[in-house]
Amino acid sequence: MLTLPSFEMITPESLDEAIGLLAEHAGRARVIAGGTDLLVNMKHRVSEPEVLINLQRVPGLNGVCLELDGGLSVGAMTPLAHIRDSEAVRGHSPALAQAAGLVASPQIQNMGTLGGNLCLDTRCVYINQTYFWRQALGFCLKKDGDLCHVIKGGQRCVAAQSSDTVPPLMILMAEVEIVGPDGLRRAPVESLYKKDGASHLTLAPDEIVTRVFIPRPAAGLRTTYQKYRVRQAIDFPVLSLAFGIVVDDQDRCTQVRAAATCMGSFPRRINKIEHLGGDVPLSDDAIDAIADQCQRQINPLDNITIDAAWRKTMIPTLTRRALVQLRGF
Repeated sequence: MLTLPSFEMITPESLDEAIGLLAEHAGRARVIAGGTDLLVNMKHRVSEPEVLINLQRVPGLNGVCLELDGGLSVGAMTPLAHIRDSEAVRGHSPALAQAAGLVASPQIQNMGTLGGNLCLDTRCVYINQTYFWRQALGFCLKKDGDLCHVIKGGQRCVAAQSSDTVPPLMILMAEVEIVGPDGLRRAPVESLYKKDGASHLTLAPDEIVTRVFIPRPAAGLRTTYQKYRVRQAIDFPVLSLAFGIVVDDQDRCTQVRAAATCMGSFPRRINKIEHLGGDVPLSDDAIDAIADQCQRQINPLDNITIDAAWRKTMIPTLTRRALVQLRGF
């Protein structure tokens, strides 16, 4: 049986207190929300904080709110199950509700939060193992070692960013609200990530993600999320793609957006596809061209248990499935 290491739990009553505690215990503390990812990593000794700052009693971090400008605001402590079931989210940002409902299992969706999913630690077949297993291998760049077992001679960790909610938020042009000692700032969701799986977030050690803002959808925007995993519950994605198309009142596709994750250490937008959806309506040929472009741009690594070459061959399949679905709305 895997056990948790010793740690101190502190439960602040305000956001300022939480930020102060992170600064006070700099380098030794981690924020905990639902704990569905962090506690497992602690059992594997992948993460070993001495202090956990529990955000459960911090007010103002939970809930969904439709803004006066037509945008949507979602607190970082909002459970994924609430996002999954929220009529406001389903009506405003259906791909986000869809992605929240595909995270792991219903039990984990009840505990896991939007902020926790955004800050999900990167994963790799060589790191998400027991300490005994990793010690026998000789450890790796992400923790305790100096070798990358995915890319021989690699100098940067390529553990996979596997958050389900990130691709939909990217195509929805969402921003995250981040609060730290210097105050509040907002930034695009994708700016939260770095190209280093060992230290994958741009957050300062004493900063906390507090809220996500999604702007009012463009007229005619349709979105969907495609997740492929070994089992239809529990598993992290081995391939995940979010798509959005904008359709005008004459059923012409005027814009195509796409984002992917689970390939490397950071999520990415799929570029050079905007001009491929200009048919009237979105034709099979246009869908094939977009699928081909997505496959060209996405290059999975052997950082999870499923073969990278096979995952690459599946990209056009998921792309066509998503776009045919959106065309038929």
